[in-house]
Order: sequence, then structure tokens, then C-alpha cells
Amino acid sequence: MKKKTWLMTLLSAALAHAFATAQIHSELWGKNGEKWTPQSRLPDFSYVGYHFGEDPIPVVEAASNVRDFGAVGDGEHDDTSAFIRAIAETEAGAIEIPPGRYLISDIIWIEKPDIVLRGSGPDQTVLVISKTLEDVRPNMGKTTSGRPTSNYSWSGGFIWVKGSYGSGVRTRITSETRRGDRSLTVDKTDDIRVGDRIWIEIQDDTGKTLLNYLYSGDPGDTDKVTKPVRTGFISRVAAIEGKAITLERPIRFDLRQSWSPTLRPFAPTVSEVGIENLAFEFPNQPYEGHFTELGHNAIAFGTVSDCWVRNVRISNCDSGIFVAGVFCTLDEIVIDSRRSEFEGTSGHHGVSLGRDCLLENFDFRTHLIHDITVSYLDMGNVIKNGRGTNLSFDHHKKAPYENLFCNLDVGLGTDMWRCGGGASLGKHCAARGTFWCIRSDMDQTWPRANFGPDSMNLVGVQTGESTQIDPDGRWFEAIPPEELQPADLHAAQLERRLGR
Repeated sequence: MKKKTWLMTLLSAALAHAFATAQIHSELWGKNGEKWTPQSRLPDFSYVGYHFGEDPIPVVEAASNVRDFGAVGDGEHDDTSAFIRAIAETEAGAIEIPPGRYLISDIIWIEKPDIVLRGSGPDQTVLVISKTLEDVRPNMGKTTSGRPTSNYSWSGGFIWVKGSYGSGVRTRITSETRRGDRSLTVDKTDDIRVGDRIWIEIQDDTGKTLLNYLYSGDPGDTDKVTKPVRTGFISRVAAIEGKAITLERPIRFDLRQSWSPTLRPFAPTVSEVGIENLAFEFPNQPYEGHFTELGHNAIAFGTVSDCWVRNVRISNCDSGIFVAGVFCTLDEIVIDSRRSEFEGTSGHHGVSLGRDCLLENFDFRTHLIHDITVSYLDMGNVIKNGRGTNLSFDHHKKAPYENLFCNLDVGLGTDMWRCGGGASLGKHCAARGTFWCIRSDMDQTWPRANFGPDSMNLVGVQTGESTQIDPDGRWFEAIPPEELQPADLHAAQLERRLGR
């Protein structure tokens, strides 16, 4: 009897260990990507972030120090002009910001490449900002419903990095190309070289067929989308033969002649800008609610490429970081607040992303109305390996397309599908938005009908429901998130592409 009891105990322990270490693979990916193709409903997210994810964020050599330009860092002396001078007089490299509390009273613009603002760590280098953006650069506007508010409710930052994507001769694409393909033909290749980064652009027709396509035929109410949408895609050129071009990465959407497809050189004027190892501190003032924000915002990237924010803490903000750029990486971002909350939230936007950007290893210790936002035609972003108190995955309408939320702990889970966006601008999420390995204190279900089309992918989301798989409809794989492998889909796709 004792022997039987011992064997049963051993067997139970073995089964418990096996259960605890069980690995379940998605039918969309498999163990190592063997079930995936570039044409499948699971997008290719392996090119996101700084340098297509192929290089780590660099440690840039120091070139100057804000103290050399008059910064004091005592929390009382206004150090704004010292920062502005340091940026103006530093040709390239890192501008060191030693330990201290630096009072900032105006926008610090960075409008050239190869500049890094580097503190000594978020517990040592603190930018203290008491004013709002509306105080220093008034910019009142209104919401889509006509409510007066500051435009800084959804844009701008006290460090504002701004550039353009350059210009160049547009080349007409003459082929009809399908999503997932890499080859296309053009009317000339005279100005295109192997290795160039090119911008492929398409524009909607009067029948909104492109907008309809981006929602896989289920856009919802789009009556207030009155101008033709225009979107683009960036890739390196892998090969040229005559008028045929082979791209390095699969094309994200169909290229139809009715959408006037063109390509041009991608030549950003601002890149390789970093903000790292510092903190932003705004006043501990009560939050008064949605659209009352006047611009206690930390960082804004506008029309830039291959920039980064690393090891930054943001306290008591209206909004944290706005990224209107491509191939940018945000790593180790902490947002916290001591403000009195309004209806359970302490601010408006946590992080808002652009295209092919990466947000990873973040910790949101407060709940904002829109913790993480993808908005008008934002696409290809990856949000992974982070946590929050009650994260909201804000899809802000007008076709945020093929974005990945991956390996996240949302916390409480009551607001996971909470979204904003004006009326009649389409459903919140467009085609193939993917939610992968999502942990939550409460079970989740497929989101409401106006959130997005059935072409979304939910895999390994905390749920009490059963798997429902329809290759032409909803894809809901009810895999326990602790058993889904790989948990980090982006890393698995990147490793497969690079052969690491």
C-alpha cells in the first residue's frame, strides 16, 4: 500500500510538472514557423523597430555636456536655454546630462540627425516641467465632435524630435501585386539601386475600395472619412532585373492599379536620435478628465526614422510619448503618477505609435484613458513584453492595420478593448490586428462587433471560452497564455528571418 501511495505521489508530481511546462503551439505559426507563409492571415512582424530589428540600439559616444552650456540642474534655475544651445552646437553624438533636477520651461526641439540626450539614469537625471505646452505655444483646437480642446491633448512633447521623409522622383508601379509577394514591376529603374530603402505608396479611389480592403471588407461606418486615404510601406530593394524589382520583405497589402501605386526613395532627414536614461516629472495636479489636457506631455517624434527612447520614466503626465515615425524603438519605459484620478484614470495617452515601431519591456504603473494607441493608418507596430495596472489596447479608428500586441500582462483587464476615435471613421481595428499571449486578471472574450473585423487574430488570450477557428472568419485559439509557445511571436519571427 505504501509502495502504491509513493508511486501515485511520484506520478502526480510528474504530471503536475508536465502540465506546468506544457507547450502548445498555434495553428497559425507552429513550433518554429513551419505553418506560416507570408500570405497567411498572420502578418510578418519581423522588420519592426530600430534598423529593422537587426541591430541593437547603439551606445553613442559622448560629444558634449549640458553643464558646459550653462545648465545648473538644481531644480530652480531655468536650464532650457542650455539644452537648446547644446543641441545647436553639437554636430553629432551624445549630449550628457549629469545627475540633477533640470527645470525646463519651453519645447526642446531636435530637428537634425545623430543627436542623443543621455542622462545618468531616471533616478538621477530628472527634467522638471511645471508648464504645459499650451502655456508656452498655444494651440487650441477641437475634437471631431466639435468640442473645444487643446491639440496637445493628442500630440506634442517637451522634447520634440521633428523631421521629414524627404522627396524624390515618384516611379509608377505597373504590376498588380498581392499581399505577401515580394516582386513588382515599374516603368523605370534608373534611380533605384539594390540596398536602397524605398517608400511604396497607394491612394484610395472615390469608392473607398482601399479603405474597405484594409478592413477586409467590414469597415463599419466610414461616412466621415471624406478624403481618400493614403498609406505606404517601406522596404529595402533586394534585386533589380530590367523593370522588375524584388523587395527584401513581403508587401503588406495588395497593389492595385486603381490605387495608383508608386514608389520613391525613402530619405528621412532626421534619424539616429535617442532619448535615454532620464526622467520627466510634471506637477502633481489632479487630473480633470478626457480632453481637459493642456500638454503635460514628455516626448514627441514627428516624421522621423530609426530613433529611440530607452530607460525613461515619466511621472504625472497628460500623455507620455507620441510617435509619428517609422522603425523607432521604445524600450524600458515606465509611466507612473501620483495625481488624483478622474474616473479611474490619471491621463490621456500613454504611448501612441506610428508604423513599424517597437514598444517593449514597459511598465505602466498607472492607468490612462488610452494606455497604448494605434491610430489612423498606423500599421506593423509591435507592443510586447510589458505590463500595466489595467492596460487598454486603444485602436483609434481609420484603419490601424496589422499591429501585434504580444506577451503582455494587462493587469485587471476591465478596459483591454477600451478605444477612442471619432464617429463614422470606421471600426476601431482593421484587418489582422493580432493579440498573442495576453495575461489578464479576468477572462476576455472576442471584442464587440464595432471593435474590428473577423479577420483579427486572438491567440493565447486569457479566456474561459473555447477555441473557434474559421480560416475565412474569426480566429480565436483559446490556449492558456502560460502554455502558448512561442510567447514572444515577434522574437520568433525575427529569429527565423535572421537565422539566429
